[in-house]
Amino acid sequence: MHGERLLDHFKNPRNAGALDPPAIKVDVSNPACGDMLRLWARFENDRVAAASFQTRGCTASIAASSALTEWMIGKTRGELAAFSPAVIEQALGGLEPASRHAAVLCSDGVKRLLSENPAE
Repeated sequence: MHGERLLDHFKNPRNAGALDPPAIKVDVSNPACGDMLRLWARFENDRVAAASFQTRGCTASIAASSALTEWMIGKTRGELAAFSPAVIEQALGGLEPASRHAAVLCSDGVKRLLSENPAE
């Protein structure tokens, strides 16, 4: 049973779609369940000015990706580096144990993004 906030992000995803360069694009996947996240972020003055996603996966992964991009906008690289799956769980009003992989997928995406776009 999914919560109301999770279902809202799933039914009305925020920031879905691609960003054009100079946005950084990264891909991560969960080999156990097959969910895939493509995450974009454009940095301006060391902050995320725009973020977007495309996710193929379960309801929780799509909702988590939407919540992730909302959270990312305005954050510095340092704030991104401090990201944990708990941020997504809180943003979605909690996750069932079987859906926690969605928050981990988001965490993997943020880590990959930072490795592709180190501080200048």
